[in-house]
Amino acid sequence: MIAMPVSDKKNQETKEELTKSDTGEKEKYEDYAEKAASELEKVISRMEGAGKVKVMMTVSSSSEKVVEKDEETAEDEKQRTKNETTVYEETTVGQTPYVKKELVPTVEGVVVLCEGGDQPVVVQEITEAVEALFSVESHKIKVVKMK
Repeated sequence: MIAMPVSDKKNQETKEELTKSDTGEKEKYEDYAEKAASELEKVISRMEGAGKVKVMMTVSSSSEKVVEKDEETAEDEKQRTKNETTVYEETTVGQTPYVKKELVPTVEGVVVLCEGGDQPVVVQEITEAVEALFSVESHKIKVVKMK
């Protein structure tokens, strides 16, 4: 996935999301899983033989925020020292650490219910598509026939 800033308003919304409490972060992961599952449903439903599709996806409950840091290295005869200082930015709520990127949660498992879930070729195609899109091992993907 590639994320590109679109406008200052969007950047402000992103910064506000990053400062939410743990409850807010959990909701953010659930939103990510729901959006990813919805997009996956759209893709799979267009595959030949899949028919109607419903997807459930679980994600890890952690992400990593990479904060921008200034680094200074000093050397003398006996040792080398490295000092890191977090870069802060001014916002409407005061100073906050400047987050240069955030790694999204990892997809842990995917279940796909579809009308064509009893056809081996369809199951294989769906499994390969999920592996390609989310880097999930095939044993964590289950494709079953929808009733």
